Amino acid sequence: MKRVMLFIITNLAIVLILGIVLSLLGVDRILDEQGAGLDMMNLLVFAAVFGFGGALISLAMSKWTAKRLTGAQVIESAGNEVEAWLLNTVKRQATAAGIDMPEVAIFDSPDPNAFATGMRRNSALVAVSTGLLRVMPRAEVEAVLGHEISHVANGDMVTLALIQGVVNTFVIFFSRIVGHFVDRVVFKTERGHGPAFFITSIVAQVVFGILASVIVMWFSRQREFRADAGSAAIEGRQKMIAALRRLQKTVEQPHLPDQMAAFGISGPPRMGIRRFFMTHPPLEERIAALEAAD
Repeated sequence: MKRVMLFIITNLAIVLILGIVLSLLGVDRILDEQGAGLDMMNLLVFAAVFGFGGALISLAMSKWTAKRLTGAQVIESAGNEVEAWLLNTVKRQATAAGIDMPEVAIFDSPDPNAFATGMRRNSALVAVSTGLLRVMPRAEVEAVLGHEISHVANGDMVTLALIQGVVNTFVIFFSRIVGHFVDRVVFKTERGHGPAFFITSIVAQVVFGILASVIVMWFSRQREFRADAGSAAIEGRQKMIAALRRLQKTVEQPHLPDQMAAFGISGPPRMGIRRFFMTHPPLEERIAALEAAD
């Protein structure tokens, strides 16, 4: 319930902010002055504001949201030997990757997982679960941390948000065009928009959104291969392979909340057409890619 309420409140805040932005831009309608045709420029601005705005605001709030969704506690100063080791490891890896020291946090979860998020590569958050620290030896945890540091260094969070913004823009834009076409041609509405426009636009947006998510998920899977390679460069290939093999034994355990799934070290396996919607490649493919690397 806490996660649901946080999701609802966050999205209402985003809609309110973007509505204010549209008002300031003078985009208060997507129909032309006669109310008969679409004003394509206004529609494109509307789609871009909501498409990019939602993605970028979510990215800007990502650290705040991640801490509250997972209950991650940032290590301000090491309270024990494990926390000191975590801070030292992340600092060493961040220096090797050429980025500023990110915030380091631990979240309570039996799932051996970790994630990185943040709007800027020099102001990121890297968090590990208690399950990860319990299940993996330190050499493998170092490989997982190197994977997350590589995500940060590669700017993956920003790139993913930009890709999501482009996809969202096209989804919103074309769903309104489809809704307008159906409203005019099928239901013969001559001025303004009738219920058919809104219903069709919503249905089209859902359908286009599902299809477009295939593109976003493909990029998400590719960045996992790059982050694995980045960890191998920092900590050694065998460490990363060992960590992935360890994760193979825990694939059936609960994973991160859906809003955080793309940022974890691994995701749940899927079969058939659902493979196109996976945020992470199958672990066996990631291991094979590392073993095949020169």
